[in-house]
Amino acid sequence: MINFITQVFTRRLNSAKYPRIFAPTLGAPVSARSMASSAQRICLCARFVFIFVLALAPLVSFAARPAAAQSTPGPIAPRPGQDVQKPPSIRVRVNLVSTPAVVHNTQGELVLDLTQDNFRVSDNGVAQKIEGFELGGAPVSVAIVMETSSRVEALLPAVRRTGIVFTQTVLGESGDAAVIGYNDQVEKLLDFTSDRDAIQKTINQLPEGTSGARLYDALAQAVSMLRDRPESRRRVIVSVAEATDTGSEEKLGAVLREAQLANITIYSVGLSSTAAEVRGPQKQNAPISATPPGTFGLPPMPGTPQTPSSEQQRQGNVDLLGLAVWVVQHATATVRDHPLELATIATGGLYQSTLRDSEIESAVDAIGGELTAQYTLSYRPTGTGAGDYHEIKVEVVNRRGLKVRSRPGYYLGPPSK
Repeated sequence: MINFITQVFTRRLNSAKYPRIFAPTLGAPVSARSMASSAQRICLCARFVFIFVLALAPLVSFAARPAAAQSTPGPIAPRPGQDVQKPPSIRVRVNLVSTPAVVHNTQGELVLDLTQDNFRVSDNGVAQKIEGFELGGAPVSVAIVMETSSRVEALLPAVRRTGIVFTQTVLGESGDAAVIGYNDQVEKLLDFTSDRDAIQKTINQLPEGTSGARLYDALAQAVSMLRDRPESRRRVIVSVAEATDTGSEEKLGAVLREAQLANITIYSVGLSSTAAEVRGPQKQNAPISATPPGTFGLPPMPGTPQTPSSEQQRQGNVDLLGLAVWVVQHATATVRDHPLELATIATGGLYQSTLRDSEIESAVDAIGGELTAQYTLSYRPTGTGAGDYHEIKVEVVNRRGLKVRSRPGYYLGPPSK
C-alpha cells in the first residue's frame, strides 16, 4: 500500500502539469517570474506530503495493534486480590424416600442379621427397587425436645439426669444433637453440636418454665432444624414430654407431613401427668361420670363382662395407625388425643409411656438400642401414580415369625409455586 502511494506521488510530480523543481545555477540571474513559479511548485510538494502522511496514518495504527487482539477472545484475568465470581449452581430435587425398619422376633428381641434381600418395599402397592440399605451405620442428628412447663415440674430432676444417657447411648460415636425446650414459649437451648459436655450440661440445667405446653410448635422447630442437616445422616427427634399441647400455632398433621418428607423419625418418652400430679397439688384426673357409681351409660361389648376396666379399654380402643394416616392427610385438623403416639407411628418411631423416674432413663436408653438396630431402606418411587398420599409397606421375606415396624407412608401435596 505504501509503495502504491509513493508511485502515484512520483508520477504526479514528473507529469507535464507539475514541472520538475530545480535549483538555479549559482551566480545565474533569477527572474521574479521564475521565483514565483518555484514557490508554486514548493507549495504543491508540501500539499502532496500532507496527503501522503494522512494516508499512512491508518496503516501505522493498524500495524501497531497487538497480535493478541486478532486472536479468539478468552476469559479476562481477575485483578490481584479480586474474588472470582463462580457460576450459579442449579439444584435438582430428587425424591429419595427413606424409611426406618425395626424388626423383632416372636420373643420381642431385635433381629440384626437381615440383608437387603430379606426386605420387600412397596409404594402405593407397587414394588420398589431398594437403592440404599444400612443397619444402624449412618451417623445420627438428634433434635432433643424437652418439656419444661410447670405441669411436669416434679419430674424435671429425673429428666435432667437423662443427659448422660443421650450422649453415651443415643448419639453413638459420630452423632450430634440440638436441644429445644418449651412451655409457653419454644426456645432453642443448644444448636447442633457433637460436644458431649455441652449437650449434657444443657440437659442437666433445663430451666423451669410456665404452665403452657406448645408441643406442636416445638416439634415444628425441630423438623425445621433437622431439614438442614446433611442427607447422609439419619434425622431423629426424641421428645421427652407430656402428651398435651396448649397454645401452639402449628397443627400436628402439618408437622408430620414435613417430617415424613424430610425422612425424620420421631421417638417419644411420654411423661406421666398423673405421676406429676401425685407429687404436686391434687387435681381431678378423670371427667365426672354422667351415671351413678357402679352403672354404665353404654351397653356391654358382646361376650365381655362390663367392668370399669373394660369400659376404659373400650373408650381407648382407637386405630392409631389409621388415625395417624388421617391426621397427615388432614393437616389442618385439630388433634387433641394421643399426639405423641400418632407422631411416632406416622414416622416409624416408638412411643414409651413412663410412670416412675427410673423408667424415663430406661426409655431413652431403649431408643439408643433401637437406633443401633435400625434398618434404613431407601428407594426412588416409580410407577406409584400421582396421588397425594403414598402408602409404604415393608415386609420381611424368606424369614418367618418376624414383625416389622416402619412408617406407614408420606404425603405429597401439589407442587409449590
